[in-house]
Formats: sequence, C-alpha cells, structure tokens
Amino acid sequence: MDVPIYGVPALPAFFLASLLFLAGTCPALPDHPRPHARPSSPAGGVGGGGGVSGPGQINSNSILVALLDSHYTELAELVEKALLLQTLEETVGRHNITIFAPKNEALERDLDPEFKSFLLEPRNLKSLQTLLMFHIVPSRIDSADWPEPAPSAAGHREELSLSSHRLRLAKRESGEREVDRARVIHADAVARPDGVIHGIERLLIPQSVQDDFNRRRSLRSITAVKPEGAPEVDPRTHRLKKPAPPAKAGSAPALPIYDAMAPGPSLAPAPAPGPGGPHHHFDGEAQVKDFIHTLLHYGGYNEMADILVNLTSLASEMGRLVSEGYVLTVLAPNDEAMAKLTTDQLSEPGAPEQIMYYHLIPEYQTEESMYNAVRRFGKVKYDTLRLPHKMVAQEADGSVKFGQGEGSAYLFDPDIYTDGRISVQGIDGVLFPPEEETEVKVEKKTPTKVAAKPRRGKLLELTCQMLTAFGQHSRFNSCR
Repeated sequence: MDVPIYGVPALPAFFLASLLFLAGTCPALPDHPRPHARPSSPAGGVGGGGGVSGPGQINSNSILVALLDSHYTELAELVEKALLLQTLEETVGRHNITIFAPKNEALERDLDPEFKSFLLEPRNLKSLQTLLMFHIVPSRIDSADWPEPAPSAAGHREELSLSSHRLRLAKRESGEREVDRARVIHADAVARPDGVIHGIERLLIPQSVQDDFNRRRSLRSITAVKPEGAPEVDPRTHRLKKPAPPAKAGSAPALPIYDAMAPGPSLAPAPAPGPGGPHHHFDGEAQVKDFIHTLLHYGGYNEMADILVNLTSLASEMGRLVSEGYVLTVLAPNDEAMAKLTTDQLSEPGAPEQIMYYHLIPEYQTEESMYNAVRRFGKVKYDTLRLPHKMVAQEADGSVKFGQGEGSAYLFDPDIYTDGRISVQGIDGVLFPPEEETEVKVEKKTPTKVAAKPRRGKLLELTCQMLTAFGQHSRFNSCR
C-alpha cells in the first residue's frame, strides 16, 4: 500500500523502508548550539562544580560571575558599559579564559582624566571594547604557566588576546611576573573551572587605542575658529549695538563683567545680555543658593549670608552674572569681623552693597592659586566689582593677606566652596578700599615788590574816560 506524503507523489512501501534503513546507518548531525544564557546569580546557579553546564550556558561558578562579584569593580563596570557581557558569555562557553584585571586605583586616580573621558564617550565605544578585550586571553594561563626568566628572547612568550593584539608574558629574576610590562600584583586572584583572574598594577593600552586617542586630541586642538570682530558697545546705554552672535555653551561672555552688572551704588552700566541671549548656559541662582547654604552649614559666616540675602539684592545679582557665564571669587568675612562694623558704616545709603562689592573679585581663584601668585610676585592686585578700587594681596606668615595696614585681613578658611564658577574664601576681617588722599601742594614764591599805582578819584576817572574818547589820554600822566 502506498503511503501519501504531502507535496510528494505516493511512494512504494519498500522505498520508505530503504530510507529508514539508510537513516539508521548515517552519522548523527551535530546539534545546533542553544541560545546563550546570561550569568546567573550565585543563589540561582545552574549545575554543580563546573562553570559551564552546557553550550552557551553560564552558571554561578563561572569566572565571568566571579569578575562581576569581585573587588575589581572598576573593570567590571567598564565591561558592562562597553556592552561586552554577551561576547564574554559566548567566549566562556567555548574556552577557558584568562583576565588581567587592573586594580581599582589604576582606573580611578592613576588614569589620565582626559583619556578616561575619551573612553566613556559613546562614539568611542569601539576603542573601549578593544581596550578591554586586550586584557582577556581565550586560554587558561595559571601562575605556574609563566615562562622562566632567561637572558635571551626565550624568556618570554606571547599570547593572542581577544582584541587580536599580542600580550607578552615574562618573569623577572626576582620572580615577579609581568604582562606587557605591567607587574602582576596578585597572581591567581580568582580561579574558577572555566578561567582565572590575575590582578595587575596598571591598565594595558593597545597601540591602536592610543593612536585613536592621539588623533582625536590633535583634531580637537587644531579645529579652525572663525575670527569675529570684537562686540561694539554703545557708550550711552552700555548695551551691544548688535545682538550677540550665538555662542557655544561654556564660552566666555560677550561683555566685560562691569557692563553686565545691574545699576547700583556708583555703578552706571545697565544690564547687558550674555552669550546666547536669554538661554543661560549655567544655573547661577542654584549655584549661589548652594554656596550660601554651604556658608550657613560651615558655621561662622551667618552675617555674610544675611547681608547677601536680606540686606541687599546681591544674591540675585550674583546668580544672574553666573548664569551669563561670569565667574566670581567671594572673600567672605567671618561673623567676628562683621560684628566690628559700626552703625555709621552700614547706615549710609548703599553702604552694604559698597562693602560687599569690594569683596567680590571677577576671577576664579582658589587658595592655592592666590598663594602661588603672592609667593611668586610678592604683591598682587585683583580687580573688584567696586570700581575703580583694587584688592591688594601679599604673602604673610605662610598665608595670603589682603589689604594694607591696620585694615588688612588674612585668608582664614580656604576653599569653603569651589564649584568652578564660584569660589568662596573665608577671611578674618572686613576690607575697605584705601581713601584717596588729595594732597594740596602750595608753591612757595619769592615775594616781588610791585609799585602801587596811585588811586584815582571819580572826577579824574571821568576825565580820563572823556580824553580817551577823543584820543588825548596819552598826554596826561595820570591817565596812563
């Protein structure tokens, strides 16, 4: 009886029996690998002793799980950011692997910040992946597998990493192991059935990643800048004659800080727009609030904070300036110094603003930068927001002293607040600008004798006038 098969004409029964017989004698086809599984947690691992329980499956005893749970947290975090977990799972499913893990300090403090930011940029994901795979070898290398030291080239061996770059393994005569000239500080730090982790002292950087970083950095430095003319300021209104061209975030303001300040005591300029118009690049109000809260929490500067917020409108003015892109250094007198101010010094109109403006420097200075300046140059004069007075700083007793004479103050609490836009330095006195002394110089002249003219009476004066009208006044000596 013929058996019908869908899509094929009916075949004789003996032909089907022949197919079945041949199928039993043919070798079995290889099974397709099952989809890989993500590393399971130690509590829910699959399998018992081995790290791999099946093709593409990772259990709790895998070297990959050990890396994610080890104290090499910086490397594990970079592996996750580089989206390499899937690649490593597939590699562990096929090979024993060796991971050379830099210590956390090498990735936190010892690494160049510019290079680290380069690696973490999304467009440089390929470079980050190459760098990390340079630390992984698709074979197991235990501490006993290092070559013995030898004077010739036979004293080292090379291994191919996952990034297709070669790693050089060597051992010194002292017994210290090296990988690509980096010292192994903890051999066999983590050992699992499917791999091993060795702790090394620094990051391994392949030449291709270094070249890519140098190329990007050089391109950034030679980027052409279109030259533009200086902004024209209307001397009558102190505003720009033309709107400021659009500027990139973080660029310098278009006008000097004095032209951007709001009208105040002895300050004529009107507010001027910063770069980009109303769209501010910095949240100046939040930064000013932050540093005032810092003053209050720091303690001993409540009077200064009270003047900025309640007695004047300087807090909002400083916030607006920082939002426009300007930077400020605040010399903050402590409460003990503010208590010495008299009522007469604060009662005059605009006196609190005048005092505070003299304590605001339109630069970003820290304790280190000011101390280095006064040590090198002796005396330094800083501009203040109280025109035209300047702040004199000099070195004294291993610190920075501001002002001169009895009205000077020392840098007492350095770097109370520094965020890159606002710097607050605590001082132990209230500073006043030196009074402009106008010296009246009296010139001494030698006395000279002047012959006194005789005094003429009214009748003689009238006579002389009449003679002058007729042109005869020269004939009389009294009229000459």
